[in-house]
Amino acid sequence: MSCLMINDIDAGLGRFGNTQMTVNNQIVVGTLMNISDNPTRVSIGQAWREADVTNRVPVIVTGNDFTTIYAPLIRDGRMDKFYWQPTQEDIVNIVHRMYEKDGITKDEVVSIVSEFPNQALDFYGALRSRTYDRSILKWVNDAGGAENLGSRLLKQKKEGKLPVFTAPEQTLEALLESGYDLIREQKLIMETKLSKEYMKNMDD
Repeated sequence: MSCLMINDIDAGLGRFGNTQMTVNNQIVVGTLMNISDNPTRVSIGQAWREADVTNRVPVIVTGNDFTTIYAPLIRDGRMDKFYWQPTQEDIVNIVHRMYEKDGITKDEVVSIVSEFPNQALDFYGALRSRTYDRSILKWVNDAGGAENLGSRLLKQKKEGKLPVFTAPEQTLEALLESGYDLIREQKLIMETKLSKEYMKNMDD
């Protein structure tokens, strides 16, 4: 059995404020509404096929904010909606799977999730990326700095002695440190409000 899967449909079809919709958006919305209303009919261009009875193909969409979607598309009867909000246990299990190969225990994952509550799942994945960022920066500095890295690598390549990068070991302390860095960046973005520097007349 096949199905049509559309991830984060609100990112492409959502209406935000006074933003305008493109013709492509309207075509997609119209097509989805037509499929929902006539799931067994198939059109070829502007004509309907004679033998228009086909097997129904489920259309599954995911999204974060369906209030931005064209209302008639998501009305009851046209779309069945299932809402899911991960529990603390769900988040712990998902994050534990992220770090299972790194040797992070479930108890350590519980500590991380408890230390940084109300964060998106992407946040916990970014913790590993931040530990790699720090290790790569240290590796670059140890190799002579960003300014001399290119010439030094070329020289070492000719000598057959290229430096080796060792992946950082993921520890609870390193992941917590990365989390604190990300939290500081989040607060800085909220406090700085750089958009006001570019749009002086924007209301609060």
